[in-house]
Parts: sequence; structure tokens; C-alpha cells
Amino acid sequence: MHQFLLGLCLFVLSFAGSFSSAADKPNFIVIFCDDLGYNDIGPFGSKLHRTPNLDRMAEEGRTFTQFYSTCGVCSPSRASLLTGAYPKRIGMHQNQEGRWVLFPGDSQGLNPDEVTIAEILKEEGYATACVGKWHLGDQPSFLPTRQGFDRYYGIPFSNDMGELDRPKGMYPPLPFLRDEEVIEEEPDQHFVTKRYTEEAIRFIRENEDKPFFLYLPHTMPHWPQYSSPQFAGRSANGAWGDTVEEIDWSTGAILDELESLGLRENTLILFTSDNGGATRHGASNFPLSGAKGSTMEGGQRIPMIASWPGTIPEGTTSDALASTLDVLPTFAGLAGAEAPTDRTLDGYDISSLLLGKGDQESPYESFLYYFRGSLQAIRSGPWKMHFARKSGKQQLPLRLFHLEKDVGETTNVAEANPEIVKKLQKLAQAARKDLGDDATNTPGSDLRAPGSVENAKPLTTAKN
Repeated sequence: MHQFLLGLCLFVLSFAGSFSSAADKPNFIVIFCDDLGYNDIGPFGSKLHRTPNLDRMAEEGRTFTQFYSTCGVCSPSRASLLTGAYPKRIGMHQNQEGRWVLFPGDSQGLNPDEVTIAEILKEEGYATACVGKWHLGDQPSFLPTRQGFDRYYGIPFSNDMGELDRPKGMYPPLPFLRDEEVIEEEPDQHFVTKRYTEEAIRFIRENEDKPFFLYLPHTMPHWPQYSSPQFAGRSANGAWGDTVEEIDWSTGAILDELESLGLRENTLILFTSDNGGATRHGASNFPLSGAKGSTMEGGQRIPMIASWPGTIPEGTTSDALASTLDVLPTFAGLAGAEAPTDRTLDGYDISSLLLGKGDQESPYESFLYYFRGSLQAIRSGPWKMHFARKSGKQQLPLRLFHLEKDVGETTNVAEANPEIVKKLQKLAQAARKDLGDDATNTPGSDLRAPGSVENAKPLTTAKN
């Protein structure tokens, strides 16, 4: 009897210890906007959009002024966020037809053999959810529930890939999924941001007693812009501004929920975008040049706010170069897990930058700007070099910019700095050897294949 009681006590103590350990792990939330511009929110200078909740988040945390996406369009940039690898490395730089993103019914997607943030955290006892736009493949084996997420709720690709906003026959009806089931076709997009927010809050409430990872990739402000009646027509910047202000409301609702549950000080929140703003639809990337779909700064430099009260120093700014590649290794480290060691990752653990402790220098010797398999530019320190290339009928020369002095990339200083050009060309040569370059027909040596299925079919069928 005594042995039984002793064993029972040891079991209870062991369970209590493991629960305490799990409870001490930080929660993680990534709010990932679609096409949000560098200058679209108050903490990054917007005077058009009212973003009081993001202003509050910045006051409580740290803004990153030189934070980058790995590509100027959706699918490649999302693949990098979740895997810590350049899209070229994992075959997610284009679809099977060489197009820039994935489309409904594509046979390719994020390879299930890749290790995502969700899978790493799930191994550490985290509840995981993806709420919003996926865009890494719509075939069953590519969906979030096969990539480490316990649940999925949202539109699996861009919101313009349906029948409502495109000519009939161009795409099948836009699907809205819960997990792997289409629960609605052509949803009323006026309420998409609201629905995502409600689902995100539901997930937080259901998991308040265990560590969780919430990935909230908003559908907006990507074209076509829709807002609920509370926000539609209320901003100073048309439909674009309406969606930005509703995303701000959504962020505030999540912050308030965390506070009401007593979870705010144990939750790290990152707010950023998948790529630069779509200026033709209303975004602003000021003072950067270029926009979504380019390797100019406006295409890949994105706003980022990190907030974790009591841990991240309040009201601070980091000017160090960092990127979405760093999210996986950083979250793994903060959760007490290990990033994968059986494959090449391109990101770094930037917890010192987040926490404002220790080395505050960027870990990047170079950062690569790829688009559709071609290495178009490279950055090292303050220097950024665009390679000579053909753009449509125009032949662009090699261009060098000093971003600290010329963030708008207006003055080519290549001729005056031959040694810098030589240095960046050497770094680019190493990058091409590693990742390849479709423009120069250079094969890479360390590449992984995307996922691929036979007989791929769209999730919905046009009813003609």
C-alpha cells in the first residue's frame, strides 16, 4: 500500500512538473497581412489610416525598420515564413507552370516533408491553428492540417481566385474551409476579417491553459478589398484604408482577449506582411521605391511589430536587417525546441534582436532577392546591388545603392564603388552555387523539391 501511494505521489509530482513546464512556454501569434504597405500603419508613418491598436502594440513593443519578406508575392513568401528557407531552396518560388504563385487545383504545393513552425511547436505540446489565407497548395496533402496545424479555418488562396470577382470560367467558386472540408462557396467577403477574428479568439479561449501557436494570415487588404459595415467607407483611403483599419480593430480585439485571460505577458505577437504593398490598389510603401511583385525595397521590405510586455523592451526600434526566415528558428529557441538540423535553413535565431539583449547586429552577411527563380538583387550591410537584366523590352543596367543614404534606390553609385560591386558579385556567386539562378542557367547544389500530386483537382467545381 505504501509503495502504491509513493508511486501515485511520484506520478502526480511528475505530471505537475511537466504541466508547469508546458505552461511556462510562451504563446506565439503571427498576424500576417496580405500586401500591406510599409507606410500603411501608424507606427510606420501612415497619416491616412487610423491604427490605434497597432500604435498601442508598437508602444508596448519593438518595431523593425529593416524587416524583409523573401519574395514580392504570396506563395513564396509564406513558404519561407513557415519553413525558414528561401522559396528557391524548397521549390516554392513558382508553380509547376512557372507562374509566380499557386492557383486553384495546382499539382504542386509545400512539400509535406518540410518541417514547419507548427510541427516544431506541436512536438513541444503546443496547440496550433491557422486561421486565414494559406496559399501553399490546395490539394489535401498540402493543407495546413497536414503541415502541423491542429485546425484550419479560411480561404486557402488569394481572395480574387473565385467566380465573383473574375470572369466566369476563369476560376471555380472560391472555397471557404474548416480543416479539410469546404463549408462554403463564394463567402461574403465583407465579413471575412470579422470571421477570422472570432475564430482566432475562440482558439485562444479554448487553449488558455496550454501553450498555443496562432498563425493568422489575413486575406486583406489584397484585392478585391472588402470590409464589414462597421468599417466600409469610413477611412480616408477608400476600400484599401477600410480593410487596414478593420485589421487594426482585429488586432485590438486579440490584444484585449489576451489581457482579459491574463495571457498578454506570456504571449509573443508578431505583426507583419507577406510582401510589400500593392500601390495600384491604394497601399503606400513610402519612402521606399517599388511595390508588390518587385525586388525593389517596396516589394520586400515590410512593416514589423513585435510585442511581448515585460520581455520585449517597450517603445523601442531595431534597425538591424532581419526577415521572415528568422521566425522559425527564433520561435523554436524561445520554446526550448531545436530547429531542424537535417536540412539547410536560411534564417537565424533573432531572439537577441527581439529582446534587446546581447548582440544587436544583423546576423546576415548577405540577403538575397529572388523572383521566380532568378537572383535579381543582393544586399550586404547598407549596400544593395541589382544585377543587370532584361525587364520586358527594357535592359536594366547593374545598379548599386547605399540604402542608409538612399532608401528610395534613386542614385546608382556602382561606378564610384567598384570594390563594393566586386564584393557583392562574389557573395552572389556563392548564392548561385547554393540556390541556383534561372536567369543565368546556374543549377543550385542544395535544393529540395516541392510537393507534387497526380490528378490534382480544384476544391470546388463550376456549376455551368
